[in-house]
Parts: sequence; structure tokens; C-alpha cells
Amino acid sequence: MNGEPTIEPKKASVIRVAKAVFWSFFGVRKGREHDTDAVTITPLQAIIGGLIGTALFVLTLLLIVRQITG
Repeated sequence: MNGEPTIEPKKASVIRVAKAVFWSFFGVRKGREHDTDAVTITPLQAIIGGLIGTALFVLTLLLIVRQITG
């Protein structure tokens, strides 16, 4: 805009996204961690991470139920 270079934040790693999704399932986040994640995690990473996390959660529940009822 006025000649100043813009610094784009680094994209979050897969591990960082997985941790954010995991802790978000429990509703527990540290303020500083949340602020960092808000800058580094892209919406696409959050959506994909959430879908994968949900699928793993459902599959885990299904396996537990099968073990108990089988």
C-alpha cells in the first residue's frame, strides 16, 4: 500500500492443525495458542482437519461398540 513489504504468516503444520482440532473437540484452548492458530491455520486446513478428526472419532466409537456388543 505505502511501499512497506507485507509479511505473510507461515502455514500451520499438519501436527499443529491436528492438535488444534483435537483440543477444539473438548472446547479447551489456551488464549495464546488460539491466537497463533487463528493466524497460521487456513480455513481449508481447519475444515479438512475437522472432517478427518470427526471420522476418526466416529470410527473409534464404532470399534468400541463392536467390542462391547460382540
